[in-house]
Amino acid sequence: MKQVYCDNGSTSFPKTPGLGEAVGRHIDLNGFNISRGGYGKAYSLEAEIIEAREQICRLLGWDDPKGVVFTPGATMGLNMVLKGVLKKGDHVITTSMEHNAVVRPLTQLEEQGVEWSEAPCDVKGQLEAEAVEGLIRENTKLVLTTHGSNVCGTLIPLEEIGKLCRKHGVMFAADAAQTAGSAVIDMKRYGLDAVVFPGHKGLMGPQGVGGMVLSDRIAREMDPVFSGGTGSASDKEEMPSFLPDKFQPGTLNIPGIIGLKHSLGFIDAEGLEGIMEKKRYITDMFLQDVCNMKGVKLAGLPEADGRCAVVSLVFLDMDNAEAAYLLESEYGIMTRCGLHCAPHAHKTLGTFPEGTVRFSFGYFNTPDEIRYVVDALKDIAAR
Repeated sequence: MKQVYCDNGSTSFPKTPGLGEAVGRHIDLNGFNISRGGYGKAYSLEAEIIEAREQICRLLGWDDPKGVVFTPGATMGLNMVLKGVLKKGDHVITTSMEHNAVVRPLTQLEEQGVEWSEAPCDVKGQLEAEAVEGLIRENTKLVLTTHGSNVCGTLIPLEEIGKLCRKHGVMFAADAAQTAGSAVIDMKRYGLDAVVFPGHKGLMGPQGVGGMVLSDRIAREMDPVFSGGTGSASDKEEMPSFLPDKFQPGTLNIPGIIGLKHSLGFIDAEGLEGIMEKKRYITDMFLQDVCNMKGVKLAGLPEADGRCAVVSLVFLDMDNAEAAYLLESEYGIMTRCGLHCAPHAHKTLGTFPEGTVRFSFGYFNTPDEIRYVVDALKDIAAR
């Protein structure tokens, strides 16, 4: 049976060519530690990690590699930003399209006296920047928004929100889980103090590695959520105050970072614009066919503009889970069905509690695969 992977919103597959070999070579030939060894191979490995930081800066529009902090993924980074910045009596603004990686930490912080507000998005997941401005209070310390919805793909206008945050002196952070490596992100131009990203989605690297890029301002405001050895300032009982050590205790996932560096090199070589254009093309192909297809309803925007390569459908005449099962069992098409860890987004889109069947496309999907998926959908929806 033909196999078509349409779950890149969960993790990209296939990965960049040669990723496994790159990680294997590191483990077999160069599996040392950094900041813990006073020998040449450890220093050479440190230089590779610095190069990975520089690649991330180029991709995300930042100019200081020390501000790149590696984490086990975006969820950990979002927890570190939210719990490091916010204290009792502070107020934070998010949107009604957020993932549970934002909602659940904020629910915990609310029990500790932190207040939070959701800027309402419309039924297609769109947000007017002014909706954020209307929620700003004297005690508002941070605005944190998703960049692209993991449910319907709609993009949030970061640049416009950034201007409002600068106007009011509020820090601004973005969850780039669906857009790092898939959309233009320019921290300087957008006025962002933090961008949190996973390595295994649009960056096409391995699971278990991600990071956050921090401005000096937010880094000063953040307390470390985790503490321990850093290989630096070892005479002090407190965490170092300088970046990235302030937020990087313990041994890093160096094999993961080496794999991420390999995938970032692939993105450099292919060009972000080319990657974006290919994803846009296949997403537009898919949308043109499903928007007026009988038996299904689209969640979100009907065109490729204003979205990333994530498309959600509701099946009108059968259970979504049954449709997802038929797609995989009869056609080999892998999707994700349910609420996608984002119940607030589904409530906004009007797809709660049944959820959707999500198709999320990657750089290695082909037009032939999209046509095959569309034909399968027509067969299933006609039953």
